[in-house]
Amino acid sequence: MNAEGKLVPILRDGVDVIKMVFFKSLKTHLAEKYTQKKAEWVVQLGAAVLNTLFCTQNDAEPYASFAKENKDLIASELAGVKSAFRDLRIPLTDALRVQFLCDDLEGISQPAMLTNAEALGILIVEREVPFPRTFLNLARCLGSADGVLSPEAEKLNQLEPEPKPQTDP
Repeated sequence: MNAEGKLVPILRDGVDVIKMVFFKSLKTHLAEKYTQKKAEWVVQLGAAVLNTLFCTQNDAEPYASFAKENKDLIASELAGVKSAFRDLRIPLTDALRVQFLCDDLEGISQPAMLTNAEALGILIVEREVPFPRTFLNLARCLGSADGVLSPEAEKLNQLEPEPKPQTDP
């Protein structure tokens, strides 16, 4: 397996951590906003917002029907991400870009993901694409701080194996 083949799954793990942190915050935000709705509905709305942002629609039922029936509400919530989650714009920007790059390396074209995030004001255009180690460190720190990853997690995944201890002959 080449270096890209090893790196892509590790980077996708980092993207998933940032998505989990965002989903957790989004779910809390939506539960406070829609107090009259059941927890299941709030989870579905949060998942639909997250999936729409990252262009990863869930075609399984009841999620597909929920997304279709609540298309306008999902768009409205996406429009509010920029102001409601200012502190997550950097990690979201990096996760969106890294997912785009990983998708591209795997032959998946998702230009709408970045275009839509930019139009919504979520993507910080002037921010440079992070190096893999920098991105993974951001994901690990954010995940640990938010309780998504265990605080003991030293590394999200290892880019290279740990050096083997030397033994005396």
